Amino acid sequence: MDFTLVLVAFILLLLVALAFLYSKLVQLQSELAELSFSKSSQSVKYGKLTEQWIPFTKDFPYSPEQFRFIGTPIDGLVFADDKIVFCEFKAASSQLSDKQKRVKELVEAKAVDWLEYRIK
Repeated sequence: MDFTLVLVAFILLLLVALAFLYSKLVQLQSELAELSFSKSSQSVKYGKLTEQWIPFTKDFPYSPEQFRFIGTPIDGLVFADDKIVFCEFKAASSQLSDKQKRVKELVEAKAVDWLEYRIK
């Protein structure tokens, strides 16, 4: 009888420990998801801030005064004396988005127009 009582107490103790560990696991997963989101959001903000400074670096092939920041779907335009350049800045292994790829295709296909719209 004593052995059965000890076994039941041990099983109950294990169940309580498992419930506690499971609740900690759920809490840690939630914190990890929040931290991951925060890091991703911070990276996006840092990237957008950095994009605005790239035209002022010594390696940028155009004058920073000729660059105009747009932000989306491309980072900006360079208005050089003899051409207009669509610019997208990427770091490391980042890739063009589908919208950016489409803008690139349109520019390369010379599917660019001029609109002068006058307000009456």
